[in-house]
Amino acid sequence: MDSQIAKKNQSLTTAEEMRNHTKLVMQPYANWEEYLTPAPLSIAILGELVFISSNTDFSINKNPPKDGYKHIRYPDSFRACLMQVCNSGWGAFNEAHKNMDQIRLHTMAIPDYMKTAVKILFQNNDEVVQAHLPDQLENIRVIADDCLELANSTEKRFTDVINIIQELLEACVNAEYFYGEELVAVKKKLDEAKLRKQSSEEAAKCSEKVLKAMEEQLQEAHESYMEAMDSLPSGWEMMGMDLVAGLTESITSIVNGVTAIISQPVTQLCKASTKISDTLHYINSQQSAVDVVDVINIYSKSAEILMCSVNVQKLVHGNTINWNDLYDQKNKARVTDFQKNQFKRIKESLQKSPNCQAKIHSQTICDEGIAICEELAKYAPEGNCEDAKTKQLIERIRKLTESARSFDSKSKDITKSPALAPKPPMMYKEESKSEKVRASQRASENIRFRIEQSRAQLDKTTEAYEKSVENMEKNQKELTDILITMRNCELKKIDFNTTIKMLIKGMDAMGRVKEQWEKMVHFFQMVSNIVKTSLTRTLKDFVTTSEKTQALSYNSKLFSKDLLYNQAFQATNIASLVHMISATYTEVSTKHLMDRVSSLGKLMAMDKEKPEFHSERQQLQNSCDEAQKAILRLVLKNKDEFERKSAARLEKIDKELLAILPAAAPEEIKSIQAAVKSGFTAEEEADYF
Repeated sequence: MDSQIAKKNQSLTTAEEMRNHTKLVMQPYANWEEYLTPAPLSIAILGELVFISSNTDFSINKNPPKDGYKHIRYPDSFRACLMQVCNSGWGAFNEAHKNMDQIRLHTMAIPDYMKTAVKILFQNNDEVVQAHLPDQLENIRVIADDCLELANSTEKRFTDVINIIQELLEACVNAEYFYGEELVAVKKKLDEAKLRKQSSEEAAKCSEKVLKAMEEQLQEAHESYMEAMDSLPSGWEMMGMDLVAGLTESITSIVNGVTAIISQPVTQLCKASTKISDTLHYINSQQSAVDVVDVINIYSKSAEILMCSVNVQKLVHGNTINWNDLYDQKNKARVTDFQKNQFKRIKESLQKSPNCQAKIHSQTICDEGIAICEELAKYAPEGNCEDAKTKQLIERIRKLTESARSFDSKSKDITKSPALAPKPPMMYKEESKSEKVRASQRASENIRFRIEQSRAQLDKTTEAYEKSVENMEKNQKELTDILITMRNCELKKIDFNTTIKMLIKGMDAMGRVKEQWEKMVHFFQMVSNIVKTSLTRTLKDFVTTSEKTQALSYNSKLFSKDLLYNQAFQATNIASLVHMISATYTEVSTKHLMDRVSSLGKLMAMDKEKPEFHSERQQLQNSCDEAQKAILRLVLKNKDEFERKSAARLEKIDKELLAILPAAAPEEIKSIQAAVKSGFTAEEEADYF
C-alpha cells in the first residue's frame, strides 16, 4: 500500500505536471490580460492625440526647469510634444512585438536543455556530471541573460513614453495652465506615477536580495544535511529521508515565493488609492522592517517544521504513546533527541530574520516541539508514565501537528508552492530500490493533508482569478467610457483640459503595459540567478564533498545531485511560465495590435487637412474597439479553460490518490480540514503583499 501511494504521488508530480500546476496557481497573478487589455486603448489614445495635435498650437515653455527638459524636445510647441508622445508610443509597441516573439523562441529551447541535464544527473559517473552538467546549465543562463536584455530594452521604450507624458504634464503645471481642482487632480496623477516608479525600483532591489537568500539557503541546507547525517544512528534512515525532503522543499518554497512576488502587479500598490496619502501609507507598510523576501524565508521553513512535528506524532497510536519506538535500546538513544535538535536548528536559523507575525508563529511551534521532545525524553528509558500525563502529552502532540499543518498551509498560500510536491529524483530512486517506505497510517494521513491543501489552494486561485477578470472588465469599461467621451468632442470643441485628461489616461494605460515588461525583467533575473547559484555553490559542493561512510545509502553526492536538479527545475519552471505569457502576447499582438500600430504610423504621416486623414482616424478607432472586444473574448475563453483545468487536476488527484487511501477517522479529517482552512484565510496577507 505504501509503495503504491508513493508511486501514485510521484506520477501526479512529474516535471510536466508541476509546470502545469505552477501555471494554474500563478495564472491570476501573472495574467497577461491585465496588461494587454489597455494596449488597444493606448494605441487609440495615441490616435486621438494625433487628431488633437492638428488643433491650435501654443508654447508650454513659460517656466522651464533650471536644467532644461530631459525628455520633451520641443517645449515651444504643444502640438510637437503630442506628436513626440505618439512617435515614442509607436516605437515602443513595435519593439514590444519583436522582442516578445524572440523571448518566445528563446524560452522554447529551455526544456530540451533541462532534459539533457536530467540525463547527465542520472549518470553514476561523477566525472561525467562535473564535465557536462555546467554546459547545460550555462545554456539556460545564456538564454535568460539574452531575454533579460530584450525585456530591459522594451521596458525602457515604454518608460520613455511615460516620462515624456509626465514631463509634458509637469510643464503644463509650471506654465500655470491649471487652476483649483484641475491643478490638484493633475498633481495627484503625477505623484501616483512617481509612487509607481518607486515601487518598481523596490521590486528590482528585491531581486538582488533573492540571490543572496538563495545562496544562504543552499549553504544552510548542505551544512544541515552533513551535520544531521553524522549524528543519525543506524536504522533511522527514514528520519534522514524526511530531513532531506524538508530541506529541498524549503528551497522550492523560496523560488516559488519570489516568483509569486514578481507576479504581483505593481498596480496593486496604487490601484485602490483615492488619496495619495493612502498609497504612500500602503507602500511604506511594504517597506517596513518586514521585507517580503524575509517573510518568504521564514515561511520556507514550514516543510521542515511539519516533518519534525509529524515524526513526533508518529509515536502516538490511538490513546497511547508507543514507548518502544521512542527509545532505541541498541543505540541507547532517544528518537526525540534527533527531532529536538532539528527543531532547535530551525529556530536558530530564524533568529536572523526580522521580527514579524510569521517569525513569532514559527518559533512558537519550534519551542513547543522542543518542550514536548524533552518531556518525552524524561520517560523514554523507563518506557511509561502515568495515564493523566500520557493524555496531556498526546493532546499537546496533536495540537503541535495542527499548528505545523496550519503554518505549512499559510506557507503554501503565501509562496504559491504546490501542496503535492515530488520527491527529488535521487532520493526517490534510493527509496524505491531499498523499499524503505513509511508506516501506513502516517503516509496516508500526510497525503490526505496534502490533497486537502491542493483543493484549498486551487479553490482560492479560482476565486482570485474571478476577481482579477471582474476588475479587468471594470477597468476596461471605465477607460472605454473616457475614450468615447473624447471621441464625441468635435475638433473645435476640444479644449486644453480635454487633451490633458487624455494624456493622463494614456500615461495610465501605458503604465499597465510597461508593468508586463518589468515583470519579464525580474523573471529572467531570477532564472539567471538560480543558474549562477547552482553553478557556483551547489556544483562546488558536489565536486568537493567527501565520501564519508554514512548511515544512508543516500549520500551527500546524491543530495547535491537532488539540489542541482531542484534548481534546474525551478529555473525551467519560471521559463515555462514566461513562455506561456510570451506566446500569448505574440499571438494577441499579431492579431490585434500590430495592424493598429501600423495604422497609427500612417496617421502620423498624413496631412491632417485631407479627408483621408479623417477616414484613417475612423478606421483606427473601429479597429481598436474590435481589438478590445477580441481580447475580452479571449480572456473569458481562458477563464473557462482555467476552471476546467483546475477541476480536472482535483478530479485526477481524487481519482488516483485519494481513492487508494485507507479510511480515516472523522476527527482526523476534521482536524486536517481545520488546519488547512486556517492557513488559507485572507488575514495577514495584506501585511506581506
